[in-house]
Amino acid sequence: MKNLWTHGTESGYPTGTDLTGYRVEAIDGHIGKIDKHTAEAGTSFVVVDTGVWIFGKEILLPAGTISSVDIPNETVFLNRTKDDVKGAPEFHRETHLDDPDYREAVGAYYTGFVIR
Repeated sequence: MKNLWTHGTESGYPTGTDLTGYRVEAIDGHIGKIDKHTAEAGTSFVVVDTGVWIFGKEILLPAGTISSVDIPNETVFLNRTKDDVKGAPEFHRETHLDDPDYREAVGAYYTGFVIR
């Protein structure tokens, strides 16, 4: 089984590339821009600022939810829908980045989906 917290080789993510500022597209449309990116082995994720889409909230997405990376157009494509992302556990930057229980909850949430 694929590690949800690792960039998949099929995504085309070039190791070492900072995705901060890239647009994020779900299967069914735009959801925001990447505000934070980490590519640490086994714990890779992006934090997306959703802007007005979900009232200015931020969301944490495991690297395994990224289906492809378009470097020239600075766009990341997800293998999830907008509703999938909208229903994820609520993210609080001040407490959740270093909280293993939160990461486990996010992982459990996204593991329940069929990858598209």
